[in-house]
Amino acid sequence: MYEQLKLDNQLCFRLYTASRLVAGAYNPYFEQLGITYPQYLVLLILWEHDHQPVNDIAKRLHLETNTVTPLLQRMEKAGLIVRKRGEKDTRQRIVSLTERAILMREKAKEIPLGLAEEITRYVSEEDLKAIIPVLDKLIDGLQHTNK
Repeated sequence: MYEQLKLDNQLCFRLYTASRLVAGAYNPYFEQLGITYPQYLVLLILWEHDHQPVNDIAKRLHLETNTVTPLLQRMEKAGLIVRKRGEKDTRQRIVSLTERAILMREKAKEIPLGLAEEITRYVSEEDLKAIIPVLDKLIDGLQHTNK
C-alpha cells in the first residue's frame, strides 16, 4: 500500500471532517433562527456592512456568483434580504437586510460564544487562534493556485 494514499495521511480529509463537524455544531443555533449555515455567512457579511453587491458577497465567501445567487434567492423568499438593481449600474444587484434579519442579529450575537464554548472543551483558545492565520495562508495560496 502507498503511504500517500492512506486516509490518515490526508490533510484534505481532516479539513473536510473538521469543516463538516464545526458546521454541524452550529445547527442547533441555526434551527432556533430558522436559517442555514450558508445563510448565516451571508448575514454575517451584511450585518458587518449592509447594502452590498452580489459580487462582493460572493468574493467574501470565496464563491462564484452563480453559486451565491440561488442562496440569495432563497433568503429573499424567506424574508431575510431584498435584492434591488444598482442605481449607478442597473446590471448590478444590491443585497440589503430586511427588518427581520436586522432584528435576528440580536439573537445571533450569542452564536460565536456558544460555539467557542463547545469547541474549547476539546481545543484550547490559543490553539484555535493559532489555526486561523495558517488556514488563511492555505486559503489564499489555494485560491491563487486554482485560478
